[in-house]
Amino acid sequence: MSPYDPSAFPPFAVTVDLVVLTVRHHALCALVVRRGEQPFQGRWALPGGFVREDEDLTTAAARELVEETGLCVAEPGAPTTDPVKGAHLEQLATYGDPRRDPRMRVVSVAHLALAPDLPAPRAGGDANSARWAPVDELLQESEGARDEQSAPLAFDHAQILADGVERARSKIEYSSLATAFCPPEFTVGELRRVYEAVWGVALDPRNFHRKVTGTPGFLVPAGGTTTRQGGRPAQLFRPGGATLLNPPMLRPEV
Repeated sequence: MSPYDPSAFPPFAVTVDLVVLTVRHHALCALVVRRGEQPFQGRWALPGGFVREDEDLTTAAARELVEETGLCVAEPGAPTTDPVKGAHLEQLATYGDPRRDPRMRVVSVAHLALAPDLPAPRAGGDANSARWAPVDELLQESEGARDEQSAPLAFDHAQILADGVERARSKIEYSSLATAFCPPEFTVGELRRVYEAVWGVALDPRNFHRKVTGTPGFLVPAGGTTTRQGGRPAQLFRPGGATLLNPPMLRPEV
């Protein structure tokens, strides 16, 4: 093995950024925090932080998720009985533009986290405040913005958020990931509203019911009903064992 000199290569830092998505008031929302320190002090940003020396990437992302939201990572295939404490977490993409952070060369490994309707967030770390915001609001162009709420996200977080939203929109077409936005037991109507919020389209209730109940392994009856949505009692379901949907739930063309 040829000699290796670590000092021959420039040092750089590694961070994890989190695209945390949930459905609130029938809208797809993302968690953002107001930065309390430079750079971009006072601007909204995705939650995240630097990877510690003794951490792998998944551990760092899970730690930041707990610190910023109080959420733990749900075990794959094992729905939590407490929907506020479990979240689906997966690696999204890596971002390494040399100029993405004005402090130094920083490479970010972004992660996507999905969870059911979540309570008001709490700020942590170097964040002054935190809020849930509709993704459409966060991703809109900032030209002509009238207030700081609509200012562009810090760093390259608008691009990371857009990539995370598109990942979620595409994955619920061919996987059972949409159930990660639902409580452990849910109605077909509640699941339909998840699809409508993530895709940003209205779906025909009868066609949707026929597709999801007719897709093998997607849903299984939970053995009960609920009237929490008003009207007649609706049957409750749980996620089935299927992770890939066949046939897929294709996104309507807008």
